Amino acid sequence: MIDKSNILVIGSDHAGFRLKEFLIKKLKDRGYKTEDLGTHSKVSVDYPDIIHPLAKAITNGKFKFGIIICGTGNGVSMTANKYPKIRAALCWNKKIAKFARLHNDANIIALPARFISKKTALKIVIKFLNTDFEQGRHKIRVEKISSGQVEI
Repeated sequence: MIDKSNILVIGSDHAGFRLKEFLIKKLKDRGYKTEDLGTHSKVSVDYPDIIHPLAKAITNGKFKFGIIICGTGNGVSMTANKYPKIRAALCWNKKIAKFARLHNDANIIALPARFISKKTALKIVIKFLNTDFEQGRHKIRVEKISSGQVEI
């Protein structure tokens, strides 16, 4: 379970703006703290301009966990996953969010704003925040993600 004392960093492009605003309010109501890196309106923006600083902040240890949102969730997750120590998981249902944390120790959840409802998105995020990394055999696999070591 992600400790509520940890500040969640959140960012979106214009397609995810309304969902981001909704999630910030609902998470605050549940006792979570968020830092909003934008965007701050529905005006078109380039998602890498938001996601690069967010992923850097997690990589550098300023934040432990993040939420990123765009129309499909693909662009933001691709951008975030360029960074060492980032494991951004595109999630469109609770089960995928659960296993992203349980087996992959995901530290960022990416949401597809155009393909899920606000209610569903909140359920997905809550499941993500309330699932711990299982460790065990998964720990070795997760360590190999950033190391680049592959046994052939």
